Amino acid sequence: MAISKWDEIKEKLNMIECWARDGLTDEQISNNLGISTTTFYDYKNKYLEFSESLKRGKEVVDYEVENALLKRALGYEYKEITQESRWNKEKQEYEMVVTKEVTKQVAPDTTAQIFWLKNRKPKDWRD
Repeated sequence: MAISKWDEIKEKLNMIECWARDGLTDEQISNNLGISTTTFYDYKNKYLEFSESLKRGKEVVDYEVENALLKRALGYEYKEITQESRWNKEKQEYEMVVTKEVTKQVAPDTTAQIFWLKNRKPKDWRD
């Protein structure tokens, strides 16, 4: 009995989830699988495990982008650490040593705020 194309695809569900998480488009994923986009969408409608793999992968990235947008909208602090190589006489080798640590602030971004509010509260925030 010959193996169907679906049987081959089914073995790659974890890879499909990873590609979706990496931000590949449906067209890129179908190309990686060696199937047409028509077949891709047929499988998406026909096989629950296929569509669930795509959904799981895309959800992770969507949440990461949402979190990054919110962080940018609100502003944030981070530590900038500078290291230099110094000779350690006791160990007789070079080692990296922290020479400076500065706390920096990224100001809230009004464009990110507007985008967030227009999408989250469209009744209150519209042009």
